[in-house]
Parts: sequence; structure tokens; C-alpha cells
Amino acid sequence: MKASPKEKSLNLMFIIPALTLFLVFSLYPILRTFQLSVFQWNGIDKEMIYVGFAQYKHILFNNPAFWKSMLNAGYVTVLALTLQNGLALLLALLVNRQIKGDNAYRMIFFLPPVLSGIVVGLIWKFVYDGNFGILNHWLMSLGFTHFQDFAWLSEIKTALSSVAVVHMWKGFGYGFIILLAGLQTISVELYEAAEVDGADAWQQFKSITFPLLIPIFTIVTILTILGSMQIFDLIYSMTRGGPAGHTHVPITKIYEYMSNGEFGYSTAMAVIFGVVLLVVSFAQIFASKKLNYNNR
Repeated sequence: MKASPKEKSLNLMFIIPALTLFLVFSLYPILRTFQLSVFQWNGIDKEMIYVGFAQYKHILFNNPAFWKSMLNAGYVTVLALTLQNGLALLLALLVNRQIKGDNAYRMIFFLPPVLSGIVVGLIWKFVYDGNFGILNHWLMSLGFTHFQDFAWLSEIKTALSSVAVVHMWKGFGYGFIILLAGLQTISVELYEAAEVDGADAWQQFKSITFPLLIPIFTIVTILTILGSMQIFDLIYSMTRGGPAGHTHVPITKIYEYMSNGEFGYSTAMAVIFGVVLLVVSFAQIFASKKLNYNNR
């Protein structure tokens, strides 16, 4: 049935508030960011010098520090995709078995993600402290005496990995909740039928759990990539990019340039970083659809 002009006008009235919010708080900031990225501007003066794509060219070909920060973010992301999500899946499978106290486990596992990132970073900075940190004290009590006065966040070889551990500890709860919700949508009858056919636990996971969780894995993977690549609060509160810039990630580099009054340059960097995240997200969605299609 074709809608009358009056009905179309009423439908449009319901759309206008959401559309207005999208235009004002999403589309306009994106366009404004791109506009600023082609100007040299310190964020204060009225004068803005048009430089075109020169800042993009400099970032892409003459700023190795930015690409080092991308590699750092990629390193944290790979650890989160494997170790963090692996732990989340394992715990979700265990809790889904309706073990005793499963509600308490859900609350405990989801507690770290809701904590303030700055507060968590400061607490773990104390844990990693070389002089009076809890971690060194615990390792010393186990007989690892060479960890006396070891500064985890000041050593180039351990600083980024130490922050990555905190990031994974704080973030696995999101994946746990989402994966657990996905597991609970799978019919128990499928597992019962598989048991009748003689399938063991691994065969059930490979043939039932994994294929049906592919859409959930896609969501968790995209959220993990976006969250890990955009890590900021933990880095800022724990290392501020040190030692010697070895824990810088793109967001902290953007913040650093912006703090130095290079607003145009930092926005150009933000645009490049945003495009990278967009490409990675679409690639992940395409790969998951391909995998889901092959498993049919």
C-alpha cells in the first residue's frame, strides 16, 4: 500500500530528530576534522595557513615515529585478539556449563571493564614499580632475586608488554559477556543430538559452537581491534609514551602533537588513523562473511 503525502510527512518528523543529532554530532565533526587537516593551525590564532595534503605526505613518508606507534598499537591488538579473547572464550565456555556460582563469576569477570582506565593505570603503575611494587615483591618471595628493583615500565623491552597485560586484564570482560550471551543462544538440543551420535567435546565445539558463534566472534574481534588500537588512558596514566617513546600509540601521538599546538598536523594524523581503522574493520567483516559462507 502506497503511503500518502501526510503519512510520509509524519514519518519524516520521526526521522528528523535522529538525523539532526547525526548531522551535528557525527557528520559535521568528521567534515570539520578533514577541513582542519589541510590547514596549518596552532589551535589559537585566527590565521589558518592552507597547505593542502602536505601534512598527509609528511606523516605517510617522513614520520617514522607515527608508524612506530602504529606498530605498538598493532602489537597490543594482536595480543588482545589472541590471549585476551582466548581467555574470554574459555571462561565463557566454563560459565556456560552452569557451574555453581556462575552469576558471581559473571560479576567478577565484568568488573575490570567498568573501572576507570586512569585509576586502573595508576594502580598497576604502583604494582609494576621497581622500588616498592607488589609484583617485584611477589617474584622475590618466589626466589626470582634478579627482579629486585626491576622497573617494568622504564625498561624498553618490557614497558609495552606490561601495558598490554593491563589492557588485556581490563578488557577481557567485554568479550566474556558477549561470547557468553552468544553461547546461550545455541540450542542445547544440538549438543544432545551430537552426544547421541558419539561426538566428543572438541567435535561439538568444532561443528556446532564455532560455526554458530562466527557472527559473535566478528563483533568481539571488531570491538577488540577498535579498543586496542585506540588505547589511550592506560598509556597516559602508566608511561605517557615512555620510555623514549617506545609505548606511544597513535592516539597518544595525536594528543602529543595537539598539545604542542600542531592542530592541523594532529587532525591529519587522526584522519589517516581513522581510515586505517575503517579498512581493518571492513576487512574483518568481509573475512567473517567469507568464513561463515564456507561453513554452511
